[in-house]
Amino acid sequence: MRLKGKALKRRAGVNYVRGAAVREAAATFPASKDGDKKTMAKITFIEHDGTKHTVEAENGMTVMEAAVKNSVPGIDADCGGACACATCHVYVGKDWLDKTGTAEQMEEDMLDFAFDVRDNSRLSCQIKVTDEIDGLVVDLPEKQF
Repeated sequence: MRLKGKALKRRAGVNYVRGAAVREAAATFPASKDGDKKTMAKITFIEHDGTKHTVEAENGMTVMEAAVKNSVPGIDADCGGACACATCHVYVGKDWLDKTGTAEQMEEDMLDFAFDVRDNSRLSCQIKVTDEIDGLVVDLPEKQF
């Protein structure tokens, strides 16, 4: 039997959330070394209009996955975290830049397509959630391309 369209995408393990492809596996992460307890970090997303969304994210996922899983508006994630678009663009707070790391060349190339790029611009799909970023605050641009 040959599958087409959404049936094929579902079969391949891909869900579409607000136009974004997000792998089902992205929502499943291994337990921490403490047995079944998973380590969670709080991340606050601040929309362009000042609306705040604080979410909990498991270690190992990305900041983008946390936003999509919690339906944070303003993170479109069209490529599903493959660093192939710039629709998960965020501004990392100055105090968090050292903890979130620096952008690799591929990410910097994709940021060329983002709206209103700044020195603290990052693609949230490239920021891994760890204990170190518990409390992270990121601002969202006015729009995503």
